[in-house]
Amino acid sequence: MSISFLMTTLIVVATPGTGVLYTLSAAFSQGRKASVIAALGCTLGSVPHMLATLTGLAAVLHASALAFQVVKYLGVAFLLYLAWTTLRKENAIPVTARRSAPVSPMRTITTAVLINLLNPKLTLFFLAFLPQFVSPGEPNPVLRMLELSAVFMLVSLVVFTAYGVFATAVRDRVISRPRVMAWLRRIFAGSFIALSADLALK
Repeated sequence: MSISFLMTTLIVVATPGTGVLYTLSAAFSQGRKASVIAALGCTLGSVPHMLATLTGLAAVLHASALAFQVVKYLGVAFLLYLAWTTLRKENAIPVTARRSAPVSPMRTITTAVLINLLNPKLTLFFLAFLPQFVSPGEPNPVLRMLELSAVFMLVSLVVFTAYGVFATAVRDRVISRPRVMAWLRRIFAGSFIALSADLALK
């Protein structure tokens, strides 16, 4: 495993995006356990993209403008939905010292998976980035891609979990200030809107 691959992967994963944002939101609203579950769900959201790349479906999406646009705008719509629910529902990020009503692990994982599933940029990442680290003379390129994908997912899980644990550690200090929590809701919603705009303009 090359150092350049690990460093690039770490930079890509650590750069705040939808997965990090959702993990932080889960940490503030539900606590450490929920943030770890959200991190796991966001990581699992990479699996369909990995399988699509390995089976050639990503190449079809890349070649078909219509298919790519459909997936892209589904992602845009979902991000806007997350922004709306964050603004409209106070219990999306509670403003009291108590945690909001528990959200089932399955629902948390499903939402997290959808966040990454509807992100075509992740498919392009697997399609354009990972193959660069598979040498032309590789005897088993599919196995090599699986290894690289597994490393990418492991790094994603570790980094997202770290974000969630940190957010949980400062949660009590932040959540005791209603005005701060109100602004956090706006920041999260605004971030989702900004990410959706960025995706729509790609």
